[in-house]
Amino acid sequence: MTQSRAELVDDLRSFLLTLQRHGRSIEIADEDDELVGSGYIDSLAVVQIVSYLEANHRVDFGAIGLDPDRLSSISSIVDLIMESKT
Repeated sequence: MTQSRAELVDDLRSFLLTLQRHGRSIEIADEDDELVGSGYIDSLAVVQIVSYLEANHRVDFGAIGLDPDRLSSISSIVDLIMESKT
């Protein structure tokens, strides 16, 4: 069963809660907010996001390359997940 965009956003937010910086709640982040630039996560969390996407959504960074802009916001990450499923 394919997840809807809203379900992917919810799942991603749940994962990002485990990475959020103290005092900055991912729950209030807008989908287009810069995650690192706005202080919601630190730059090392991006590595964990890559691992999560590879393991849980079968995103193949070896095939598509690693573009930091594609991992900059909740919206861009969900776009990447949806593109990898097509």
